[in-house]
Amino acid sequence: MRPVIVDGALSASARLTPASRWALASLSMSMLLSSLGTSIANVGLPALAQAFDASFQQVQWVVLAYLLAITTLIVSVGRLGDMTGRRRLLLAGIGLFTVASVLCGVAPTLWLLIAARAAQGVGAAVMMALTMAFIGETVPKEKTGSAMGLLAMMSAVGTALGPSLGGLLIAGLGWRAIFLVNVPLGIVTLLLALRYLPADRPKASTAITRFDHVGTLLLAMTLAAYALAVTIGRGKFGLLNAALLAAAAVGVWLFVRAEGRAPAPLIRLAMFRDRVLSAGLAMSALVSTVMMATLVVGPFYLSRAFGLEPAMVGLVLSAGPVAAALAGVPAGRLVDGLGAHRMTVIGLVGIAAGCGALSIAPVSFGLAGYIAPTIVVTISYALFQTANNTAIMLDVGADQRGVVSGMLNLSRNLGFVTGASAMGAVFALAASASDITTAGAVAVAAGMRVTFAVATGLILIGLAIAIASPGRSNLR
Repeated sequence: MRPVIVDGALSASARLTPASRWALASLSMSMLLSSLGTSIANVGLPALAQAFDASFQQVQWVVLAYLLAITTLIVSVGRLGDMTGRRRLLLAGIGLFTVASVLCGVAPTLWLLIAARAAQGVGAAVMMALTMAFIGETVPKEKTGSAMGLLAMMSAVGTALGPSLGGLLIAGLGWRAIFLVNVPLGIVTLLLALRYLPADRPKASTAITRFDHVGTLLLAMTLAAYALAVTIGRGKFGLLNAALLAAAAVGVWLFVRAEGRAPAPLIRLAMFRDRVLSAGLAMSALVSTVMMATLVVGPFYLSRAFGLEPAMVGLVLSAGPVAAALAGVPAGRLVDGLGAHRMTVIGLVGIAAGCGALSIAPVSFGLAGYIAPTIVVTISYALFQTANNTAIMLDVGADQRGVVSGMLNLSRNLGFVTGASAMGAVFALAASASDITTAGAVAVAAGMRVTFAVATGLILIGLAIAIASPGRSNLR
């Protein structure tokens, strides 16, 4: 029987070769490791503070160093992979991540641990930037959505697994185990990638000399300034935050000027004339900002409004990521069958509906009034992320896949760091509490409703962008 054509895409009957399946497995493991590295360390901060006799402000750099390394380098390593070969750079990234995990696990001092986490973040930046870029070389074009759905599922699994796995490892083996657990997984990933990833195409010998060093440095400094501006201070915006934001603004101006003059720019500014790319990056940043609200507001709401113990809070919060993980592969199949642009819109409508429900649900609805809308939000997010990633990456030229993948991951990371600060500030302001950890149940509930009302507004902006965006001609 012939495959059924739906909206210009082949149905899910298209088959992957065994080599493609194993290559996709190595890419999935890369995505799992990088997301696990992001989420597993947070649960270990109290144990690290006790082990090194350090303050919270000091141990939080174990998390910040990893995030800053990813945020500042992800576009640059994507571009470097386009120029010098994605396979060799991805192998180096997996190797660096694995070695850095060993160094994290044996670090004798906090500052050596932070340095090792920064190195681990560099490896994770390579893995994140190049994993999606490899999809175009490992699976048929008709299966792009399904492959993107699998990667989204692995990212959600890593995010959901991190806190619970980290808590078990710390309780049973101590804090070092949360880093050493990456070592066997990293070795397996490296062996799979070595065996099954397609070889790099020959590159010009002058490629490395044409790398945009000035643009890379300016972008890294600009992103570092912005990320620090919205993360330091624990929610209090002071003079240092303002100075860092001003430095980031100047950095953007200098970067645009430098890229306009560079013979081989890190980012071709003309790329932003592509309405699908520009719209996709904007929507990714907006949606990521909103998704961070569930992580920022959720724990306080569940503990203060419902009086849940930490273990129960963690269990309730895991419902969303678990639902997103289960929805990843089916979402990819829907994108392949019905088109990325259409499913992007449907995903945004679902997120808006879930956020809207959270903004009006009274505490009297009980836990179901929180869990059900949260599951709607996270499943819709899985659908949006798969569709948006597919729409952006499907028709990107082979020489630009790394940098575009890096930009897509960057937009998501910037949304996360912005959401952690901005949505947290909205929550605290709406709750009228100087210290949200001691706020009453009524104040916390009011803060949550206002926060998700703002979140709904942001998603509606994203929905307007999606509707105005033309979508790829073969994905409508």
